[in-house]
Amino acid sequence: MKSGMPIFIVGVGRSGSTVFHRMFSEHPNVAWLSLLCDICPGKPSINRLLMKSIAYPIIGRCLRQLNRGEHYKFWNYYFKGFGTPCRDLSPEDVTKKTKEQIKEVVSKMLTKKRNKFLAKITGWPRIGFLHEIFKDAKFIHILRDGRAVANSLINEDWWLGWKGPQNWRWGELTPSHKEEWEKYNKSFIALACIEWKILVGAIEEAKRYIEHTDFFEIKYENLCAAPLSVFKDVVEFCELKWTKKFENSIKKHKLKNTNYKWQKEFSDIQKNIAENILRDYLNRYEYL
Repeated sequence: MKSGMPIFIVGVGRSGSTVFHRMFSEHPNVAWLSLLCDICPGKPSINRLLMKSIAYPIIGRCLRQLNRGEHYKFWNYYFKGFGTPCRDLSPEDVTKKTKEQIKEVVSKMLTKKRNKFLAKITGWPRIGFLHEIFKDAKFIHILRDGRAVANSLINEDWWLGWKGPQNWRWGELTPSHKEEWEKYNKSFIALACIEWKILVGAIEEAKRYIEHTDFFEIKYENLCAAPLSVFKDVVEFCELKWTKKFENSIKKHKLKNTNYKWQKEFSDIQKNIAENILRDYLNRYEYL
C-alpha cells in the first residue's frame, strides 16, 4: 500500500508534542508507531496488524495502551544515526538505500482505513531529511514558551545539559552562545534556554526545504485553551475528515497549561536570565 502523505510532528522536547501526538493518533485514518516497532523494527506487518486490530472495541481499548512514542530504535534500524545526531539531518544525509527502505516499511504499516502515517520526532527537526524521503509529507510544529520549556528540562534528571554542552546532543556552542552561557556563570537555566533557542532556530532553518503550505505551527498554549478548535485546523491541514467519534476522543483529554510553573519556580534573577537570552525569540513568537 502506498504511504499517503505522512504527517510528522516536530518540536523541542517538553513542549506538549506527546499529548498532541496521543490525541491525534485517535483519528481513525492515521497509522502510528507502537512499541512493537522498537521490538520488531524489521517486521512492519506486526504493527499493521495492530492498526487493524484497534478497530475492534474491546481489544482495541487494550491495544491502544501500547506506547505511542518516538521509537528511535525503529528509525535507527533504517538509519543508524537518526536518533542521536550531533546536528540536524539534511537531505544530503539520505542514502538511496535509506530512502527505499523507509518508504517501503512505512507503506507496509498502512491499512485501507489507516492510510496516513503519523510520527512524532523531537529535538532536531529532521525536516529536510524526511522531506527527501517523503516529498508529500506534512509537518506540524508544536511550539511552547521557551521559559516554560527550560524550567521543564531542568526538572528532569535525564536532561543532558547537566553534563555540559560538551556532552549533549546539540553540537558545540557557537561563540555567541558560549559567551551567553559564561556571562551567566554557566547557569543551567541559561543552558536550557540556549538549547531551546538552538532547536527552534533549527526548525526555522529547516523550513526552507519545504513549501510553506506543508508546514503548520501550533502553540502549546492555544492547544490547551481550545483543543477542539486547534484540531479542526489540524485535520483540515492534513486533508483528513472530521468525525464525531474523533471529536469525542479529543474531549476526553483534559489539558492544563502548566506554563505558570516557571513563573512560580524561577527566582527574579533566573527570570531575567531566561528573558535576556530568549528575548528575540519571545518577541518573534509573541510571548513578550
